[in-house]
Amino acid sequence: MDKNEQQSRCTIFYRTLEEAIGQLPAGVRARLYRPCAEACVRDGVLVELRRQFEECGCDLDRQYAKYGRTPFFFADVIEPGRVYEMGYPRCLCPQVEAGFAAAPIHCECSRQSILYVLEELMPGRTIEVETLDTVLAGGPECRFRVTVK
Repeated sequence: MDKNEQQSRCTIFYRTLEEAIGQLPAGVRARLYRPCAEACVRDGVLVELRRQFEECGCDLDRQYAKYGRTPFFFADVIEPGRVYEMGYPRCLCPQVEAGFAAAPIHCECSRQSILYVLEELMPGRTIEVETLDTVLAGGPECRFRVTVK
């Protein structure tokens, strides 16, 4: 089997897998993507966001005012202390970039990574993350609404 045929078979495999995952209940999809999301952000993104959060007195409003606009991330305070919109100006997923993932269902991984980071920064708080739009779904950016209770 040559390299092109191998790549084609891998693409078909991942597309089939994404379709099947998309048919599962939301809670099951969340449990499937959570370990990958945690592994993706644990040693880099979480470390930096924790540093920023602590520097800003453990206040998301202050953190997002200071660090909420980069080439890789944005965060807006919608309702101080409670509701935020955040995301990425483009898809940053290495699985998408490598051609393995292409279906919008894969963006559950990003939703889970945001949820994981915020739960780590604010233990004991109830965090909800809603997917508003993603590049894989045809949007211009990946955007999520976060509610902190």
